[in-house]
Amino acid sequence: MEKFFDIRYEFDKEHVWNCIDRQIASGMPDYICVADGVVVNHVQRNPEYRQTVNHGMFAICDSGWVPLYLRWIYGIRRQQYCGPMIFKDIVSQGKHRMIFLGTDIQTLASLRFRLSRYNPLVMNMTFCELPFKSVDEFDYPEIAEMIEKDGASIIWIALGAPKQDYFMRRLKPYLKRGVMIGVGAAFNFYSGIEQRAPDWVIRLHLEFVYRIFQSPKKQLSRCVGILTCLPKMLWGEWRRKRLGYTV
Repeated sequence: MEKFFDIRYEFDKEHVWNCIDRQIASGMPDYICVADGVVVNHVQRNPEYRQTVNHGMFAICDSGWVPLYLRWIYGIRRQQYCGPMIFKDIVSQGKHRMIFLGTDIQTLASLRFRLSRYNPLVMNMTFCELPFKSVDEFDYPEIAEMIEKDGASIIWIALGAPKQDYFMRRLKPYLKRGVMIGVGAAFNFYSGIEQRAPDWVIRLHLEFVYRIFQSPKKQLSRCVGILTCLPKMLWGEWRRKRLGYTV
């Protein structure tokens, strides 16, 4: 585990899987944040949110740009491990019972059908729509009771960042066990509601451009927020290196 840009990252996907298995075996609840550019931006601006992201087990790197920044600043190589990747990996492994929370009934129905190609057991798992409301308005004891009755060990949350991260932190005290993972748009991608950028676009670190064309108003405002905090964020990490931080 390594800390960059005020976020505790785990970049090694096999270590991520092992940590999830150990956490489930421990019988204690926890959560993992998926840190894309939006998360990194909010962490820089909001101390409460920074604490929320770092209150879980760790974050995985959803941003294709963070590994580039780390190469420029520290000369190290780290890999992106984004929400859709961990979602497909864990579902395909078929090791744990899972529950899928978020989005709408139509998306969840399509998601169940399409995921069954990776893991037929998904057809007998629970997919539950979460009502559209603020994080303060959810009935967390009721949701925790539903999860406990279901017996799921992996709890997928798709509410979008930063909302899903606040949701996981609020839900954690009411859970008896299980690992929550906030995967945002992964439900939309694997249900077929949205198309993820082609591989060549992702390799060129231009997925954000593809998503701008898909949803201009939403994505442009996000990009503006990220770009305005970027100079301060990079300067802070470069200064941290100059003050003697070594990887």
